[in-house]
Amino acid sequence: MSPAADVPLTAPAAERNKGPILTVLKHVLPESGLVLEIASGTGQHVVHFAQEIPHLTWQPSDPDPELRASIWAWIAQTSLSNVRAPLDLDVQNQPWPVEMADAVVCINMIHIAPWTATTALMAGASRLLSNSGVLVLYGPYRRDGRHTAPSNEAFDRQLRSSNPDWGVRDLEAVTEAAALHGLALQDVISMPANNLCIVFRSTPHPT
Repeated sequence: MSPAADVPLTAPAAERNKGPILTVLKHVLPESGLVLEIASGTGQHVVHFAQEIPHLTWQPSDPDPELRASIWAWIAQTSLSNVRAPLDLDVQNQPWPVEMADAVVCINMIHIAPWTATTALMAGASRLLSNSGVLVLYGPYRRDGRHTAPSNEAFDRQLRSSNPDWGVRDLEAVTEAAALHGLALQDVISMPANNLCIVFRSTPHPT
C-alpha cells in the first residue's frame, strides 16, 4: 500500500526537460517490457513518460523517502496503472531490489553523486538488462576534456565547491565505465540547455 498521498513536489528543471527527454525515449525504448528509472526524484518524469508511453511498465526508484512520497503522490494524482510503487534503491547498494529490466533510465544523477555511483550504475544496469536492453542517461557532460558551454563550467565549479566528489563527468570516462560492464555506446544526442542524452545498448552476456 502507498503512504498517504501528500502534495507532489515539483522541480522546475524536470518540468522543462521532460518533453525533450520523452522525444528521445520514444525512439530508443523497446516496444514492451519494464523500464527502471534510477533516482526518480520528484516523480514528474516517470508519470509523464508513463502517460505518453503507456505500452511500457515503469518502475521508479529513489533512496530519499521524501522523494518517494512525492512519487507516490504523483502516481495517486494521475491514477496511472502502468507505474509501480517506488523502490528504495541506492545504486551503490547491490544487488538492487529488481530482478530484470528491459531498459534503465537515469536523469541528472551522476554529476551530483560520487564517481563510484557511476560505476555502480553500470554494474547494476548490466546485471538487469536483457540482451540488447538499453540504458539512457541525461545530463551535462564534458567532451574531449572540455566543457561544452561556459554555463556547464560554472555549474561544475558550483558542484565541486558543494562536494569535491561531485562534478560534470567526462563522456569518455562514462563510456569506458559502461564498456567494462558490457554496455556499448549507441548514440549521443544533443539536448537543450547544453545537456546530452547518452544511449547505451547491452551486449550478449557471456555464457
